[in-house]
Amino acid sequence: MTADATVIRAAVGRRLEGTGVPIRERLFKLLLWTGVAVAFLFLVVLLVYVVQQGWDRLDSRLWENQPSRRRVGIAGAQSAILGTIWVISLTALFCLPTGIMAAIYLEEYARPDLWLNRAIELNIQNLAAVPSIVYGILGLGMIARGPLGLGFTVLTAALTLSLLVLPIVIIASREAIRAVPNSIRLGSLALGATKWQTVRRQVLPASIPGIATGSILALSRAIGEAAPLLLIGAAGFIAFNPTGLDSRYTVLPIQIFNWVKAPQAEFTTLAWAAIVILLALLLLMNSVAIVLRNRYQKRW
Repeated sequence: MTADATVIRAAVGRRLEGTGVPIRERLFKLLLWTGVAVAFLFLVVLLVYVVQQGWDRLDSRLWENQPSRRRVGIAGAQSAILGTIWVISLTALFCLPTGIMAAIYLEEYARPDLWLNRAIELNIQNLAAVPSIVYGILGLGMIARGPLGLGFTVLTAALTLSLLVLPIVIIASREAIRAVPNSIRLGSLALGATKWQTVRRQVLPASIPGIATGSILALSRAIGEAAPLLLIGAAGFIAFNPTGLDSRYTVLPIQIFNWVKAPQAEFTTLAWAAIVILLALLLLMNSVAIVLRNRYQKRW
């Protein structure tokens, strides 16, 4: 090693010793910030591009009018917007309580040494990776036409999507519950609380921020699904709004798909505008999760 290299290395070492931060840690932090900046940049570019493409049709006609195959100038997506709200609301109603209760049982009550509980955990992890089209086939064979025979309705779509995202909700909820310090449980039990009182008043409120984040991620996947709904009767052209659980329906992803494949350029612009509406619904759902997370994080 030359004298100049030795001097430079000593100077760098003194500078790092003065700051108290190892160079590897500083480089790793720089890489993390770079990754965040790149991801945020891509997100901004995507949002700006989508808004620019659909700007000409981002007006009240989009959510006030029904779809039309001939009159492109007044065509809207009211039936698809309301259908999406119906389906995703029922999906949340079915899968969130079930998934959270299953996570509480597996994490707080189930014995890990029993083969049945291990089999349940293994199957939940495997089901989270099953392609969505498989759930569409399951919904077609078991819910729409099979033993349940509910037909091609809003209720069928909600139950199918609930099965799709239920493993994700369970896994995310279990991780959030597991992250609660065990000292909270022991302190509650030491003060005379029962197991259920400890879970309901201590563990569950402390884990709500993580549960809310995982639940919104699961519902975000459900709101963008089109493949399973195509198999269970989500029509490409519906010019009326859903009126109940047994009503026919369409959703925004399927409406967007049908507009994109249409030959007229006006339908493509309409599809971009509908994508903006879908992103707005996603942002609204994420905002609710952020509010819940911040509210409960202040308490804990």
